[in-house]
Order: sequence, then C-alpha cells, then structure tokens
Amino acid sequence: MSEFAVLPASLAVSGTVHHHDGAGVLLRTVIVVGFLGAGLLAWFLLRGYRGD
Repeated sequence: MSEFAVLPASLAVSGTVHHHDGAGVLLRTVIVVGFLGAGLLAWFLLRGYRGD
C-alpha cells in the first residue's frame, strides 16, 4: 500500500519540474537578439565605408 502513496507524490514532482523549461525560450531569445544586434552593428559600421 505504501508504494501507491509514493506514486502521486512522484507525479506531482515530475509535473512541477516540467513547468521549469522556460530557460530554453530565454536562451533562444537572447541568441536571436544577439544575432540581430550584430547584424545591425555590422550594417551601421560598414555603411560608413561605402563610397557614395
């Protein structure tokens, strides 16, 4: 009977751990914003070297 009492507790723990996967979204956002910023910086710096 004690093994059935442990099962709902382990399911509750696995349910709360599943909600902590927001770091992937944050990391993806930081990487995308970093690439966009690097592209904008490269465009801004290289714009001055254009021979118009």
